[in-house]
Amino acid sequence: MGVWNYGDIIDAVAKAVPSGKPALIHGVRVITWLEFQGRTNALARGLIEAGHQPDDKLAILIRNRPEYMEATIAAFKGRFVHVNVNYRYKAEELHYIFENSDSRIVVYGSEFAPLVASIRDRLPGVKTWLQVKVDAAPLPGFAQDYEAFVAAHGAGDLEIERSPDDLFFLYTGGTTGMPKGVMWRQHDLRAAQMNPNLMPVIPTNLKEHVELVRATPGSTFVPACPQMHGTGLLTSFGALGMGGCVVTLEAPTFDPVELWETVARRKVQTMAIVGDAFAKPMLRALDENPGRWDLSSMVSMVSSGVMWSQEVKNGLIKHIPQVALLDSFGSSEAVGFAMSATTKDGEVPTAKFNLGTDVAVFTPDHKPVAPGSNEPGFIARGGNIPVGYWKDPEKTARTFFTIDGKRWSIPGDFCLLHSDGSITLLGRGSACINTAGEKVYPEEVEEVLKLHESVEDALVVGVPDEKWGAAVTGVVELSPGARFDEGALRAHVREHLAGYKTPKRILTVPAMFRSPNGKADYKAATEHARRALSV
Repeated sequence: MGVWNYGDIIDAVAKAVPSGKPALIHGVRVITWLEFQGRTNALARGLIEAGHQPDDKLAILIRNRPEYMEATIAAFKGRFVHVNVNYRYKAEELHYIFENSDSRIVVYGSEFAPLVASIRDRLPGVKTWLQVKVDAAPLPGFAQDYEAFVAAHGAGDLEIERSPDDLFFLYTGGTTGMPKGVMWRQHDLRAAQMNPNLMPVIPTNLKEHVELVRATPGSTFVPACPQMHGTGLLTSFGALGMGGCVVTLEAPTFDPVELWETVARRKVQTMAIVGDAFAKPMLRALDENPGRWDLSSMVSMVSSGVMWSQEVKNGLIKHIPQVALLDSFGSSEAVGFAMSATTKDGEVPTAKFNLGTDVAVFTPDHKPVAPGSNEPGFIARGGNIPVGYWKDPEKTARTFFTIDGKRWSIPGDFCLLHSDGSITLLGRGSACINTAGEKVYPEEVEEVLKLHESVEDALVVGVPDEKWGAAVTGVVELSPGARFDEGALRAHVREHLAGYKTPKRILTVPAMFRSPNGKADYKAATEHARRALSV
């Protein structure tokens, strides 16, 4: 196996694809591969000429738009370290990310200018602020205009030697505490991304990769989920790395009608979503507008991060019969744990996956789980895994383990390992509810709740209880027009699961506690439940 660096990959791919082929599309704006190559070279060159050095951290505070991928690829080319920033963060949360990451460069959308200005004086380490024009906000005195900065520097190749050890940061919120920066070597990240389930031919070096790109036209891809999170970002890398085109949606929040209109207009072939949080409104739009959009270009849809129910998958396939629905199980700390595929010719039960390569299941004391034993275990990924967490050796030691001389990433997801080698995902161990000595995995109960016709979305948490220790509590967002019947929902769960898994109480909220990428915010849901129940 060769060595990989994303800057080298994009440089090589840009020379292999037709120069007029679109690389990035946003609304009516089209950036060709020739322009994309020149713009990313110019941005990286300008930052180098401004005095920035390899390993300087480059933070990106932008919604999905071309500048996100331009800034990310420029970071790879200039040997800077990408830092993703959640655009929902408030001032103190932003300050934490910029300070914790030791950011030296910040690229931000003008819509966030007031927030940036409010913390800028407390961030002396940031030397370059680049503002992307998104709205009419004026350019502050401390920042430079992104477009003017790009235009002021040469678009030619940088001619610098990069390393497979160049780092990439992916900040992850996790379930508790402040976000942590997962440190990936670029070689490990790229090698982990080359999934045999998604790539029938795995190149072993850059030359073979370029030959594959020339032989296989890259797809037109839409990240429906935010690029500032792993699912949207890594799938965007994958599309560009194969010489494809990344199409971003214009609305500041997810709009399924815009998505389907974009698919039809741009002949989109692949897209990334995050489970039912995206898939349910997508399906509703199709059900309400049968035959409105030409979706014949669609080949595949990949989801990662949260559960994607089989009922919703089946509904999507009724509208797009040729599509393959790929449910990928991974995390910021390990890519490629497992995968399941649903087509019109076959389906896989919700939360059941086929294991990827270099994956194992261990007990909490790091003993291998016997297949078919019905013993819950932690899923682990070996081989190409992160270095650890930035500035957090304690959390690194709690996640990355050496077992029998081999290093593993064990983020904390419980599963059952079946005799055929497949797994059923139970959920993150840190979210597990211990109720009267019984363990309840929230995601199992959530999926049953979401099967009820009145439920649009659901989370399940544990709240303190004198009798049970922790009382299983459901929080649901109702489907449009549905009536709330707590007793009926509890009875529905009891029909499908053991009695101790039935929520003691179920509460309603107008909108579910989820981040923009669809991941559950269990902390906020728990706080809401405790307030509502006065516990």
